Amino acid sequence: MTFTTITYETLAPVARITLNRPERTNAISATMLDELAQAMDAAEADAAVRAVIVRGAGTAFSSGFDLKDQMALRPEGVSQWRPILRKDFDVPMRFWHCPKPTIAAVRGPCLAGACELALACDLTVAAEDAFFGEPELKFGAGIVVMILPWIVGPKAAKEIILTGEDRIPARRAYEIGMVNRVVPAADLDDSALHLARHIAAIDPNLVKETKRAINRSIEARGMLEALETALDIDLLIEGEGSPDKRAFMDIARSQGLKAALAWRDSRFPGARS
Repeated sequence: MTFTTITYETLAPVARITLNRPERTNAISATMLDELAQAMDAAEADAAVRAVIVRGAGTAFSSGFDLKDQMALRPEGVSQWRPILRKDFDVPMRFWHCPKPTIAAVRGPCLAGACELALACDLTVAAEDAFFGEPELKFGAGIVVMILPWIVGPKAAKEIILTGEDRIPARRAYEIGMVNRVVPAADLDDSALHLARHIAAIDPNLVKETKRAINRSIEARGMLEALETALDIDLLIEGEGSPDKRAFMDIARSQGLKAALAWRDSRFPGARS
């Protein structure tokens, strides 16, 4: 199976998906979303696969959805944003709905849409150098997959999202429930593979039905409906467009993304003590 933005391999009985755009910090493009969906189709259809790992190539998991896509496409209004956000939502949630256990192996940055993808996985193993965050509000964007409050609770989620926190270290992520394990960076791949193979040794139907039961215990409290409502709200945010987002994208197009990020960060007070 050949892809351009990811790699897919089977390490019996585990399928491992690697986000493979290291030159772009594994930014999640529209093409990558399509390929992730195809890879998940393959993993779910293969009876020999009993668990799925997703990781990033190089020194990062992913910086999140690719802003250069938006710079090129210039979507405006609800009708243009709807299919974009629908795909941005549906593909990360494949890892939640997958009948097989899913594990995110995270090193370096895991931000925005990539953070949401990792949270949608059943388990997350983080390297000591990993850091997480949801910086969207700082440049006028909304949250596509509002899963964080269901993982860490409303107080922690509000602080992270409303401040645009984008440097949550792995140990802090572990403390608030975003991460299951923190391991030395050199051990990340082996640790994730060991965990996947451990679960894969258990009867796959038992794992599938038990995952379904655990997910249902959360979904019964209205999670899926709440996520769809949050997606509708994000569609209105992006469809209308905020002044901050327009300014950010204008700078990104004229001066480059690095300049836009510098403008974004210059508007906020220094790090708190």
